[in-house]
Amino acid sequence: MVDINLEYYKIFYYVGKARSITMAAEELSVSQPAVSQAIRHLEDSLGSPLFVRNPRGVRFTPEGEMLYSFVQRGYEYIRQGERKFREMLNLETGEIRIGASDMTLQFYLLEVLEQFHEKYPGIKVAVTNAPTPETLKHLQDGKIDFGVVSTPLNSRRGWNVKKVRRIEDVFVAGKKFSRLQQRVLAYRELENLPVLCLEKNTSTRNYVDGFLEKNHVVLSPEFELATSNMLIQFARKGMGIASVVKDFAEEFLRTGELFLLEFDEKIPSREFCVVTDERISVPPAVGKLLEMTEALPEKYGSF
Repeated sequence: MVDINLEYYKIFYYVGKARSITMAAEELSVSQPAVSQAIRHLEDSLGSPLFVRNPRGVRFTPEGEMLYSFVQRGYEYIRQGERKFREMLNLETGEIRIGASDMTLQFYLLEVLEQFHEKYPGIKVAVTNAPTPETLKHLQDGKIDFGVVSTPLNSRRGWNVKKVRRIEDVFVAGKKFSRLQQRVLAYRELENLPVLCLEKNTSTRNYVDGFLEKNHVVLSPEFELATSNMLIQFARKGMGIASVVKDFAEEFLRTGELFLLEFDEKIPSREFCVVTDERISVPPAVGKLLEMTEALPEKYGSF
């Protein structure tokens, strides 16, 4: 098989499109002899004439017309690809794949996604909603461009982990447990109370359990639920004391439907983190969204 300079096919496309060597030369901003020479090289390489000259310019030979039907589709497909490429660079189109938990989505990512969509409406954003361990597995498998997760997390080599916001784990209860209000409790007292927790496959549950175990406390939850929002609803109904990140309870703490339990020691704060894989190049749209997420910590306090 002969290795033919692809530039010859480009010139062939323009000559065929214009049916004129002169017009093709003008469109390509090259000399007419250069166009004629390129066509001769292509004909020599293929072993057959492609054009026949006529008073108006050129017309295809049967072989040339058949070849042009393929070259036209291929070249115009490449041009379409170039247009799409430029649109992606200009943030006019593209797709971003994000992994986030309910908590990081609701209390961190949603705000920046709203701003991003308003500014770049042509960018499609796909959010895979899953707990931190599952989100990190998606990043490892290349299914998402980045994850927004909560600590604790097991980082891998090549990952870039950026802390973006502090969060606080608390226990809240409704009026049914008002006897516990204004008291400073020991965590061991929770062993004799109906406690509501997230399921065990979440970073929140793992973190709180780990802290309590260091204090020689092991919980036997009354209910284990899939979402913190459901924990809050159960606590409002008086069904137990909910272990949640404080943000979920803020509205009901303000109204007085729930109150914070006070303990002799606070659970150390932890963080939301944006996790990327340094080994994978970041598309322009993803890079812009990451820039916007990094601007949010000013609202929440720097590290």
